Amino acid sequence: MNKEQRPSIIDVHHHILPPEYVTALNKLGISTAGSVPIPQWSPQSSLSQMDENGIVTAIISISAPGVYFENDTYSRDLARRCNEYCVRLIDEYPGRFGAFASLPFPDVEGSLKELEYAIDQLKLDGVGLLTNVQGHYLGDPEYEELYNELNRRKMVVYIHPNEPPYGHITKLKTPIALIEFPLETTRMVGNLIYGGVLERFPDIRFIFSHAGGAIPYLAWRYSSLYPILVNKERDSQYAIELLGCQYYETALSANPYSLRSLQELVKPSHILFGTDYVFAPSQVTPLLISGLREYDGFDKGALELIEHENALELFPRFKGN
Repeated sequence: MNKEQRPSIIDVHHHILPPEYVTALNKLGISTAGSVPIPQWSPQSSLSQMDENGIVTAIISISAPGVYFENDTYSRDLARRCNEYCVRLIDEYPGRFGAFASLPFPDVEGSLKELEYAIDQLKLDGVGLLTNVQGHYLGDPEYEELYNELNRRKMVVYIHPNEPPYGHITKLKTPIALIEFPLETTRMVGNLIYGGVLERFPDIRFIFSHAGGAIPYLAWRYSSLYPILVNKERDSQYAIELLGCQYYETALSANPYSLRSLQELVKPSHILFGTDYVFAPSQVTPLLISGLREYDGFDKGALELIEHENALELFPRFKGN
């Protein structure tokens, strides 16, 4: 296979389920995430899905429900084991995997320690956080020390939705992941805006899942009160610009309904490709690729940015793969 024929897609939304993590979930009686059953996973299943779809590299992460389960010591240990598993996977398959480090958020002390270990010692590629953990939302002021450190490091921070603290509205027939996950991203981003985090910590490079949920649609509404509630020296357009500086990935969103709105908010240079594998089954991946490539709003140059060039700017160690 010559250089022109080599697979070039980089998937930034790709979940793994390490054996020790699955064992921990089983012991806690957890069998679903967002009311979706925990799927079977292996490194070989990821590699097969990637090879079948021209994905050269996947930036892996732990999905909901994450690694924090009430006890700080237990959660710190689980985060550590998951991160060390990621390193073993990266070493075993050079160039095929990067990883977002799991942190035991909302335990700030534990998160700072694991951040230092995961980035400085394990050399992972960024940090993966959930929108909320047991009602503790990103954007809340008590996590200022964590934001400061992420900003100091100019960290890439991938945000994945989690179940909302109110759980499932029992009369609804839809799975939590179908409706509540995009809305979780939406409310969390609102918390980042109105908590002043996006303005005060501009060097954190956030990646928001699923095209930002409803953020593109609600961007004007979100921005309208910014001068009143956050910073009277800014106008509402400034909040739009803040949102436009973040990154958004296309998992389960590579369709004209989502992309048209997203394209109004951000340039192609801030859109990344994602699949949501393994929670989205392998047969969904080619639909996401074709949905992106058949969308009439992106030319060839924009597609190259979205499929790999933007990811290479965030994760330059993969250049030359």
